[in-house]
Amino acid sequence: MKHVTALAIKFISSLVLLYILLGVIYGLSFTNVFLITMVLGITSYLIGDLLILPRTNNMIATFSDFGLALIVIWVMTANLTTNQNTFAISLISALGIALFELIFHKYVAKYVIDETPKEVGHQSEILQYQTEASEELYPESDKNKKKKMNDYIKST
Repeated sequence: MKHVTALAIKFISSLVLLYILLGVIYGLSFTNVFLITMVLGITSYLIGDLLILPRTNNMIATFSDFGLALIVIWVMTANLTTNQNTFAISLISALGIALFELIFHKYVAKYVIDETPKEVGHQSEILQYQTEASEELYPESDKNKKKKMNDYIKST
């Protein structure tokens, strides 16, 4: 259920943002904006939020979402419209999506991604190391220490 909620938040926010930028300013139809939002939302949620974010940090996941959004929006607007210059509006839209993703990743990290280690069989993924301490096998006697110290003092 938490994935459905997160995906719904992402979809609705992206739809509003992209409709303002692509629909109102650029003149794309609502159907095209809806299609772009659906493709972008599902791919960026699977790749950026579920694969990249748990393994890296928020900034790397945001940069990858920016690149993914730029490519998806640019390719889809170029194919769905007859306008020639779609890169500028795609870049602006991708920047808007990246700013939203910066905040959305904090929500996903806190409420969606499970941070507890998963057990594989009987072995836990958390490794526990312990230091071993022991006495010396052949300790130096006090007599040898005093002799070495006297030899050192005489040589200096």
